[in-house]
Amino acid sequence: MSESTRTRSRSTVESETDEQNDLTCPECGGNLVADDARGETVCDDCGLVVDADEIDRGPEWRAFDSKEKDEKSRVGAPTTNMMHDKGLSTNIDWRDKDAYGNSLSSNQREKMQRLRKWNERFRTRDSKERNLKQALGEIDRMASALGLPENVRETASVIYRRALDEDLLPGRSIEGVSTSAVYAAARQAGVPRSLDEITDVSRVGKDEIARTYRYVVRELGLEVKPADPESYVPRFASDLDLSEEAEHRARELLTNAKEQGVHSGKSPVGLAAAAVYAASLLTNEKTTQAAVSEVADISEVTIRNRYHELLEAEQGIPMA
Repeated sequence: MSESTRTRSRSTVESETDEQNDLTCPECGGNLVADDARGETVCDDCGLVVDADEIDRGPEWRAFDSKEKDEKSRVGAPTTNMMHDKGLSTNIDWRDKDAYGNSLSSNQREKMQRLRKWNERFRTRDSKERNLKQALGEIDRMASALGLPENVRETASVIYRRALDEDLLPGRSIEGVSTSAVYAAARQAGVPRSLDEITDVSRVGKDEIARTYRYVVRELGLEVKPADPESYVPRFASDLDLSEEAEHRARELLTNAKEQGVHSGKSPVGLAAAAVYAASLLTNEKTTQAAVSEVADISEVTIRNRYHELLEAEQGIPMA
């Protein structure tokens, strides 16, 4: 370092570096060099210490290969709302083996079985945690069956936790509230599932799901927009092995229908199914109403009715 080395206050440096490039010295415009040993950022030309006492966010150990890195790493999984304890508790492996893969002796196996039993008891200390554990298990099961992404499961878990904290469960089943949370989370995330699809994987009836869903949304003040028929199109088209051209044509039919107000008061699932069926015919990728009905879980009569309405809107024929 030269005699001109100077340390300036952080506020002065920050105000000047806002106006100039972060990679150049604010004093002379020279190149900045990071000195990891001292935790400083220094100008290579004039010696100005631009930043001092930098935080080293890396580990305190060094590793020279992937195996050594895995052995030294002590970081666990991130916290998640999908587990009742947010993933912070201890999990004891069900396999009776030690860290080296060797089988445990009979005495050790008995000891581990007792530890597993007490660990499970401590993880769910009261009825609220037992309730939450059962509900989150239901949410994960239904989301897996519906093919919903992880962010939807996380949102559904947060919705259920809020319902539990605000005492909305008395008089309602755990399965009903957890199903309603999945239904609301899927709609919020823009990957909605129809009420019939939700009912197929739930342990409660359709009427209870609809009733509980309205109650939860109202009491928690959730912002759930009406389902857009276009959000169902990619999934239906994929299940029917239709081309991108047919999917694009279905979106055009729905966009035109919305401009003319044909979608008002109609089931978004029925409109999407009819648009996919019409688009397949318009692009010469013929499919049957029965196939679309099975994929969309909606009756063929509904598909035919919405199909005619979409084509009339496309041709500019006013609705009666």
